[in-house]
Amino acid sequence: MRKTTRLKTLIEAPKLLVMPGAYDALSAMLIEDAGFDAVQCSGFGIAASHLGLPDIGILGFREMLDRTRVIAGAVNIPSMADGDTGFGDAATTWHIVREFEAAGAAGINLEDQVMPKRCGHFTGKAVIPMREMVGKLRAAADARLDKDFVINARTDALQPLGVDEAIRRGNAYAEAGATLIFVDGIETRDEVKQVIAEIAAPVSINMVEGGRTPMFTFTELEELGAARVSCPVTTILAAMKGVQQALATLKDTGAPGSQPDALAGFGEIKDRLRAPNFETLGKKFAG
Repeated sequence: MRKTTRLKTLIEAPKLLVMPGAYDALSAMLIEDAGFDAVQCSGFGIAASHLGLPDIGILGFREMLDRTRVIAGAVNIPSMADGDTGFGDAATTWHIVREFEAAGAAGINLEDQVMPKRCGHFTGKAVIPMREMVGKLRAAADARLDKDFVINARTDALQPLGVDEAIRRGNAYAEAGATLIFVDGIETRDEVKQVIAEIAAPVSINMVEGGRTPMFTFTELEELGAARVSCPVTTILAAMKGVQQALATLKDTGAPGSQPDALAGFGEIKDRLRAPNFETLGKKFAG
């Protein structure tokens, strides 16, 4: 089964699809190893790891495309790209959908913020007119060569315009061709329940540790009828904390390897990166 078809099938299934966010190839590989069925390319995580900057629209299209290609190629499970605002108008949205599909992504997030965009859990967001976003989504649907390529339409209208406008946009975006509707920056448990109930399409919810949306368990979201939950920053937060602790120990003790339980084994990471395979290939084809 193609990755696009697999992702669409998982979204349409009664079971909640859980998609942790990857910020590089190794984090995507570890998501797959942990038994998850799909991976979200995290714009926040990629901006943080690649640029050391917040997710405020500085990361460019080509940078995002290149990192998405690497992530998609590193795993056997489907990967969803982060297409931000389409990086422009409907014409550029058409173009980037073609590019991300060719790069191996099984789907793409597209959002209705003005440029430059902001992380959905930041303040100060603004959105473009609904009609303009509908045009972008129609362009995205037209651009995909594989009709199972997933279009995840994100609206950030809730914070500036209220939950009713977010729901209105969600339904319009589904009619324009979106596979999945993602309302970001939800601030109450009742609003989470409302958008799932009132949007006539599969709905995605974001769970950001420390973010604006109240935490739900996966069981709770599945019972409410959510189609997908994204956990976009879990891996980058864990990586930051783990590296901070390891470096503090290294500095305090002056003894590398003094806390082996806090580190992956060197042999373990060599095996996960398939280093022995390359050694075998080198010997096989050596002159």
